[in-house]
Amino acid sequence: MIEDDPAHPSTVAELAARINVSRAAFARRFTDLVGQPPMAFLTELRLAAAADLLLEPGVTIGSVARRVGYGTPFPLSAAFKRVRGVSPHEHRIATAAS
Repeated sequence: MIEDDPAHPSTVAELAARINVSRAAFARRFTDLVGQPPMAFLTELRLAAAADLLLEPGVTIGSVARRVGYGTPFPLSAAFKRVRGVSPHEHRIATAAS
């Protein structure tokens, strides 16, 4: 479900309800199977997609943010910096230089 539409504003409660289990049971089982909590997995999925999209010519950080489910550049930039250690802009420059 998460991989089918990573831009969807998923929550643990919504995902658990879709498979008819409690939030705690869903989060525990997901973490056991995948190795990380569902929202961490979703964040990684979104940021991987954003990293790829940022390399497309002419694409703005705002358009990438909307396409991967962050809505605006600020939350995408904050998540990108927190998880990947660089801003989307820095990622774009570093990757283009390689």
